Amino acid sequence: MTNILTELSISEEVKEGAEEVVALRRYFHQHPEPSLKEYETIKRIKEELDKLDIPYESVGETGAIGTIEGKRGSGKTILLRADIDALELEDAKDVPYKSKKDGLHHACGHDGHTSALLGAAKILKKHEDKFSGTIKLAFQQAEEIGAGARQFVQGGFVEGADQVFGLHLDSSVPVGKLVSVAGATNASCDIFKIHVHGKSAHAARPDQGIDALLAASAITVELQSIVGREVNPLDNVVVAVGVLNAGTRYNIVANHAYLEGTVRTFSHETRAFVLEAVERVARRVAESHRCTIEFENYDAAAPLINHEEPARRAAELAAEIVGEENVIRNQPKSLGADDFADFLAEAPGVYARVGTRNLEDESTWYGHHHEKFDIDERGLAYATELHVRYALDYLGS
Repeated sequence: MTNILTELSISEEVKEGAEEVVALRRYFHQHPEPSLKEYETIKRIKEELDKLDIPYESVGETGAIGTIEGKRGSGKTILLRADIDALELEDAKDVPYKSKKDGLHHACGHDGHTSALLGAAKILKKHEDKFSGTIKLAFQQAEEIGAGARQFVQGGFVEGADQVFGLHLDSSVPVGKLVSVAGATNASCDIFKIHVHGKSAHAARPDQGIDALLAASAITVELQSIVGREVNPLDNVVVAVGVLNAGTRYNIVANHAYLEGTVRTFSHETRAFVLEAVERVARRVAESHRCTIEFENYDAAAPLINHEEPARRAAELAAEIVGEENVIRNQPKSLGADDFADFLAEAPGVYARVGTRNLEDESTWYGHHHEKFDIDERGLAYATELHVRYALDYLGS
């Protein structure tokens, strides 16, 4: 623990601001907005930064990055990140802070991420005279579609950051427990699309056509051989096809078919290999059926790989908050993706997790992206304090 933290009573200050953080979370929960349309959300965030006298820059149309400069001189730079978008999903809870927008729901906890970082910003700004260096506050849009973090990276807003830190609320982890795991924790996410082109004919004379439906079906089956026969069995990989559309009528040989699927991996090397294999297999199978294809891939997120030293630092600081017995340092990897990976590709850092499951309240047990998702709001204080402690500890180390 650094001298900065020794001088301050962070836990007490977090408790003092806890109600305000909860109120912010409930406001954002009632006013969810989908990816790249978070106009009112970022407006409210900027209003809160203005109240705190924290300068900021816009990132794209619906993101922002605030800056707190330590008054003890220049030093290192740390970036703290919160994602701000919601999901196109009904809010099926019966609570006073239920979503006011039909078909939109903060069902992944981003409302809590945003409010916790604003709570941390208030404390960090209050103590800017006690540290050197710079704290960047990234309020990031469009995490759910993998389009937000890259706007920060491509815009140069991560340049100069010596470390990055983020966290995610987790309904599978009991409230009062904090998670910091080194290494790969979340998979990459690629979304591939394959257009298969054939030639139409009467189904009674298939020899006069080129069946795109049959080729697409063969591609779908053969793609499964990549994981089974080309990837090390000890490597966790998913190749899945979720969409296959073809044909217009029962008695016409289909002249076009369309596949859409995803690749999930836990390393940059495996990711590149599998993506190449998907395109290679699709082309060669199509050729064997006399078809041609168009292949495209959307890079939604890289594998999320926490660095060793930041993960250790976060775990040690988590122990100061909840006790060593409540720190989880080893947890199964998730094939779900998070574009915080793009920040980690630019600078060392860690993505921690904060438990929000109340073991006595089943309303907090629903998984993320469920229409009844909710949190034990006591987790917000732990998230706020972890942000504050990590930033000050890193800058003071």
